[in-house]
Amino acid sequence: MSDPNANEQAGAAKAMTAAEAASKVRRIVVEIVDGKDRAGNPTRSEKTREVRVEASEVLAHADHGTHVVVVTKDGQKLSDAED
Repeated sequence: MSDPNANEQAGAAKAMTAAEAASKVRRIVVEIVDGKDRAGNPTRSEKTREVRVEASEVLAHADHGTHVVVVTKDGQKLSDAED
């Protein structure tokens, strides 16, 4: 016999909207930044930062209880789980 609370828990997990899921995950972006070294010569370096995912980018999302997974329209699979 199935557990009647299982349907309620599944419904609660699906209640998360794409905007709520998007707000929980971040995308890592690497930018090339122009700068100067100590001698004053022009150089380029990489700068890494985390960017918020917009709700319009979300193709699918899932709340697994311990972490949220978001799949974006460009095919990236992002999670808020610790690495």
